[in-house]
Amino acid sequence: MSCTPSIEQRLIYLDEDLLVLDKPAGMLCVPGRGPDKQDCMSARVQAHWPGALTVHRLDMATSGLLLMARNPHSQRQLSRAFETRQIGKQYVAVVHGQLQGDATGQGLIDLPLAVDWPRRPLQKVDLLHGKPSQTRWHILQHAQGKTRLLLQPLSGRTHQLRVHLQAIGHPIVGDALYGDDAGPQAPRLLLHASALMLTHPLTGQSLQLESPPPF
Repeated sequence: MSCTPSIEQRLIYLDEDLLVLDKPAGMLCVPGRGPDKQDCMSARVQAHWPGALTVHRLDMATSGLLLMARNPHSQRQLSRAFETRQIGKQYVAVVHGQLQGDATGQGLIDLPLAVDWPRRPLQKVDLLHGKPSQTRWHILQHAQGKTRLLLQPLSGRTHQLRVHLQAIGHPIVGDALYGDDAGPQAPRLLLHASALMLTHPLTGQSLQLESPPPF
């Protein structure tokens, strides 16, 4: 018998306008190309809550909090909130090396990103043509040659956290795309969307939703 949590067991929050689920690593948010890529979070959610709509996405390899809308009006409101950076996001990651911050153990990565066209969908730092991209980080722990970080993306570029950390010499453990053979890897990417902070699009209520990392 499978012990994999069902979609209902992954539900973090539900009301008439939105829902939040804990996405497992290795699952797509939306269908991909080909019959083998049709199983995804949006399809499973819509099977239980018809009419649910995608608002944002997580990388297939990333686990954690995924927000969806339950009607078109909520989708428009939530999408606008993401675009205007009114929704706060936090991630937990484990990176290779002993990352050092300022006196408070913090730092900011400010490097513009662009598509790496010869290797798309990979991204790269592009100081000339890249889009402005910022990631704030805070050290949680040093252990066994690695650093556990709390990450706050201040922009929402594709693969932003993965590329930014690789660019400063501390790729995320288990990153098959940007790891550059940095050392012993993990069975999965050690990156987890651990918190969402938002204002409810209809009620105006402040919501802070959390999911502890499974690593």
